Amino acid sequence: MMPPGEQEASIAMKTGPVNAVLANRSETMPVHADRSSSPSHVIPCPDEENPSPHQDHQLRKSSVLRRSLRPVILKFEDLTYSINLRTGKGSFWFGSHEPKSTRLILNGVTGIVKPGELLAMLGPSGSGKTTLLTALAGRLNGKLSGSVTYNGQPFSSSVKRKIGFVTQDDVLYPHLTVTETLTFTAMLRLPKELTRLEKIEQVESVISDLGLNRCSNSVIGGGLIRGISGGERKRVSIGQEMLVNPSLLLLDEPTSGLDSTAAARVIATARGLARGGRTVVTTIHQPSSRLYKMFDKVLILSEGSPIYSGESGRVMEYFGSIGFQPGSSFVNPADFVLDLANGITPDTKQYDQVEVHGRLERHEEQNSVKQMLIHSYRKSLYPLLKDEISRTSLPQDQTFSGSKTKSSTRTKDTQWPTSWWVQFYVLLKRGLKERRHESFSGLRIFQVMSVSILSGLLWWHSRVSHLQDQVGLLFFFSIFWGFFPLFNAIFTFPQERPMLVKERSSGMYRLSSYYIARTVGDLPMELILPTIFVTISYWMGGLKPSPTTFLLTLLIVLYNVLVAQAVGLAMGAILMDVKQATTLSSVTMLVFLLAGGYYIQHIPGFIAWLKYISFSHYCYKLLVGVQYTGNEVYECGLGLRCRVMDYEGIRNLMIGNNNMMWDVLALGIMLVGYRVLAYLALRNL
Repeated sequence: MMPPGEQEASIAMKTGPVNAVLANRSETMPVHADRSSSPSHVIPCPDEENPSPHQDHQLRKSSVLRRSLRPVILKFEDLTYSINLRTGKGSFWFGSHEPKSTRLILNGVTGIVKPGELLAMLGPSGSGKTTLLTALAGRLNGKLSGSVTYNGQPFSSSVKRKIGFVTQDDVLYPHLTVTETLTFTAMLRLPKELTRLEKIEQVESVISDLGLNRCSNSVIGGGLIRGISGGERKRVSIGQEMLVNPSLLLLDEPTSGLDSTAAARVIATARGLARGGRTVVTTIHQPSSRLYKMFDKVLILSEGSPIYSGESGRVMEYFGSIGFQPGSSFVNPADFVLDLANGITPDTKQYDQVEVHGRLERHEEQNSVKQMLIHSYRKSLYPLLKDEISRTSLPQDQTFSGSKTKSSTRTKDTQWPTSWWVQFYVLLKRGLKERRHESFSGLRIFQVMSVSILSGLLWWHSRVSHLQDQVGLLFFFSIFWGFFPLFNAIFTFPQERPMLVKERSSGMYRLSSYYIARTVGDLPMELILPTIFVTISYWMGGLKPSPTTFLLTLLIVLYNVLVAQAVGLAMGAILMDVKQATTLSSVTMLVFLLAGGYYIQHIPGFIAWLKYISFSHYCYKLLVGVQYTGNEVYECGLGLRCRVMDYEGIRNLMIGNNNMMWDVLALGIMLVGYRVLAYLALRNL
């Protein structure tokens, strides 16, 4: 394992095509003189008169990436954010009689980060680190007072495309390999000016830069699927953001759950990226002294209020100047400042080890320490920060908006990095590759095959004389292939919600392209198993031995599957909670089962309308309609033959409407209506 120091230098050296544009410092904002700049890989200077095809390819690729990397000066001033808390008292119907209380999450946070700097935000749990990082990424819901600017501009769609945001939890598809994960991301996020080959080269460059070559062909894993390590997963998440060459990179707890070696490598990676000319901000809970030395600036929060903001190397000097000295000469600065953020001084920390009583006094003393630190910050550091923010100016031509002469049509076209069809194709291919393990799992295949064979044996070669048995088999088709796809579809959007929110927040693709790709991708996966099921059960069950009737029966069942899946998608998208959606679907399917027309033929008029909203009723009615003709007879007694349509169960089912096209139309309305409802629910996510 390479030591962190050498590792950092290696990462900074291996900048590849991503950072090649930074070799010419005249085109980017210079890194401050007190920061050691690592060498950059420089593309060999081509022959300007006769460039080779490879050199022309590299120059065009570098030109596109150069436009994507614009050094960002991040300024945030007096950020304040609060949330309303529920008291939990009062009844469901009348609500709470107590006034709503609010909790202050951020209280006057100010800071500035420049290109080439790595800012670490420290603080105890609940101090507002993640909230602040989310606000800097422009993803914080609710009212945020204060200002956040990127090169002097407010947050906008053009700014969003220059920001890379890595969440604390690694949201990745478990069945895809590292290369596949980064390749699909590159196809969606890299600009359309780059060819497929150039995007793949970018993926290979990022894999090399982040040291992921060894595990490039390994699956991500997760849950019960064994895959790459936690540190490698974190670097894959960083790599997804690095593909677009972001100007501003935000990392939320990148070392969470990692050992010291893996954590050091991740932070060294972040510092190497900062040295490449980017602005990097990270939250971190409790870094070791080795990690702390890699930070350029630190921002320390205590209950949402800053107590220090400035260079990491001067933190001990500052707190010493206001009367807080560590208990020993060998102390991790991060541990020392985190104790202070909790209101624990070296003296009170030693006293607390033997103190048993007086907890209230200790709590009051800690609060007084916090208030004193906040007051000292406001008096000493805050004016200096405001002065630095006002003095820091931007170089010319470092804005995001580009030329103001562009037409509105051009702005609309460049809102997305790729076209709708490219997004649809990539998402469809990724979905098929990821979900094939689930749709064709051994357990699901065993479940369907066992039920089909069992039903075929139970209805083995049933005859028309046993009309009730045959009708029961047809009703079983409608019920089983209503329950099964509906309950499978319920899990779709609740499980994919983290990925959908993450990718949509970064502007990777349109919601319509995702939804259509998901719908189309489900067709082969969701229709193969019912086809096998009907093929086995139909011929074993002794239904009408007619190829035409069999094909019509199969088409009706598949039609029913699509409608049931649409109902499940709508329930899952509206509730976004698997437990609630499962409960609701159980009640819904029970109602559809009872109102389907098999168990009860004489439904009271005041509740008969239930069958008209049951897709199982229409499916059952269509199956019976194609299975039996109006003139068909069956043996209804010794030497007696009766018309099938005179059978009470069928006569009551068909009464009032013998035109099957109305049933097909009703199912079509449900199919379209529920899918549109699911799409609208996702838009409000």
